[in-house]
Amino acid sequence: MPGTVLLLAASPAGKGCLVDAASVLPVLAAVAPGVLSGTDTANVVELADPLEPQAVLTRLRAAAAAPGPLTLFVTGQLQLDRRQRLPHLALARTTPSTVRYTALPWHWVREELRLRAPGSTTLVLDLHADAETWERLRTRPLDCGRNTAVYGRIAPPPPSRRAVAVPAYMKAVATILRSGWRPPVSQLHEQALARVGVEGYADVVLASGGGVAGVPGGSAPSPPYRPEGPRPQTTDGPGDAGDPHAAISAAVAAGRHLDADALAARHERAAVDAHGGGSEQALHWAEVRADLAMFAGDPVRSCRTWLGVAAARLAAGQPADAPAVEAAVDRAHHQWGQVRDAVVARELGASLADLRSRVPGSREGALDHVRRQLRQLQAQP
Repeated sequence: MPGTVLLLAASPAGKGCLVDAASVLPVLAAVAPGVLSGTDTANVVELADPLEPQAVLTRLRAAAAAPGPLTLFVTGQLQLDRRQRLPHLALARTTPSTVRYTALPWHWVREELRLRAPGSTTLVLDLHADAETWERLRTRPLDCGRNTAVYGRIAPPPPSRRAVAVPAYMKAVATILRSGWRPPVSQLHEQALARVGVEGYADVVLASGGGVAGVPGGSAPSPPYRPEGPRPQTTDGPGDAGDPHAAISAAVAAGRHLDADALAARHERAAVDAHGGGSEQALHWAEVRADLAMFAGDPVRSCRTWLGVAAARLAAGQPADAPAVEAAVDRAHHQWGQVRDAVVARELGASLADLRSRVPGSREGALDHVRRQLRQLQAQP
């Protein structure tokens, strides 16, 4: 089965730039697609200094939905938004005051990859952090999701504010791959680190499944990597002879969308019975079902489910700017745009407009977009 490769290199233009991220793309692009992916053939998507986070999300979502192995090579810099203090991948227009609106929230990456089958997704990262983000990494490691193998490094800010770093780790990876042979990713990672040498001694080193082998400010080993928050427990649901998420992903990959949804629905009912409809356990399975509807090509059901998730989170007292609330409304908005039945679109649009008035999200003009589209739908028979 062919693989998919996403090459993403992004950094702000001007004095806010910490790393010359795009300089690595010509070296990576010179590597044969199959070598980048570790498969016989591969589709490669290249994003060089993208401007809009939504455009990156669209490409990321398409890559995550593709069958077969997925490898993402991401080079750039991490910054925190001033409101929620969450890590973002800075894009070309990002400034310290506009991170929330012009950068890619890192939890979008994690969310888009979460339904992929274990063992099918690899992240290769060469990231530089600004001072605030570097300090945050001392207590809250970067969360890439439990099903994704992660290799690479996060480097501290350059010693001089005027200095622009080089993505040395990713260039080392690309140089090794240009030989035409791809070793196992763990070996590729070790070889790249050896080439980086002394320059990388202060880095956070990422290796396998999101594990952190170093901590900011030193090279001492850290405890095994822990995600930023606990994943909802699923052991109280109906048995599957293994991880239900893996079983669901396998069903989706095989085109058995009804089976995948039925399995998720059973776990959702079990979570509601055990913990209540507004619990994180139940909402997790509702979100899974919303994604499954999207994979099945049913935007109506997906949109309706995401609207319900957002409303439930708000009713549970979560703030309108909580990442999970914003993500639910953003996904409902995206799926609403795929609905072709005007009557149904008007119905869902009215609910979406109500939610958007409370949850404007980080995308400027989202509420105006809904209202404008609704006016056009009202004019249709």
